[in-house]
Amino acid sequence: MSGKGFNVPPSAEFVARVSGIATMFKLPFQKTADGLDAAFVGVPIDTGTSNRPGARFGPRHIRAESAMLRAYSGWTRAAPYESIRVADIGDINVNLFDLKDTCKKIREAYREIVATGCIPLTLGGDHTIAYPILQAVAERLVHTQQALLQVCNTNGFRVVEVVECWHKSLVPLMEEVRSQMGTGPVYLSFDIDSLDPAFAPGTGTPEIAGLTPIQGLEIIRGCRGLNLVGCDLVEVSPPYDTTGNTALTGANLLFEMMCVLPKVKYY
Repeated sequence: MSGKGFNVPPSAEFVARVSGIATMFKLPFQKTADGLDAAFVGVPIDTGTSNRPGARFGPRHIRAESAMLRAYSGWTRAAPYESIRVADIGDINVNLFDLKDTCKKIREAYREIVATGCIPLTLGGDHTIAYPILQAVAERLVHTQQALLQVCNTNGFRVVEVVECWHKSLVPLMEEVRSQMGTGPVYLSFDIDSLDPAFAPGTGTPEIAGLTPIQGLEIIRGCRGLNLVGCDLVEVSPPYDTTGNTALTGANLLFEMMCVLPKVKYY
């Protein structure tokens, strides 16, 4: 943020990746989103999962694997830590016995986050979390949200089935997305089970013949230029992720989400 120092993760040359508290990308931890442009938030629930539980452990394992990542994107030349002030603000205190109460807690917590002007980058948790998060975000964008809902109700959603994505780059598809979204607010929700289980087996609902990690990168990098107001990465289920590859992939995708936020500089 202007007039304030940025949080830059320590280099592995000086601080061992296996040491210290397991925050996202070894960023500083703070209790609130005050003073931040973006914040990583964990929502450890799986009471709303449609198949196998385990996603409640997702945030913890994604954070652990995130220590493997570097501070810059060598390919895209994005430098998020020199552009925006970001930190890890921990997990939402959820109720694992009452999904309705958990959704209320999520909604209230995210109201406080977005009220500061901070963009939440969420570690799930199952995909239930997207709904209460969107409710909180929409309250700050009520007029735009109403217009968006009217358009959706009138014209329907543009749905792209996975078979249309086989054996091809998704760069042209994301060009279409950017053209249709324009300058309006966009919330990005990425379910790890959209990736083929050959690459991301650690999820509650594995789907064969899914996307590749390269296509996942194309989707997220294709969001550069959109007015992103929040992002989430959901459904990483560590009990089925014996190698940690799914959590590592999730950490990489969350890094890419941070890189395409408004204000991030590219060199």
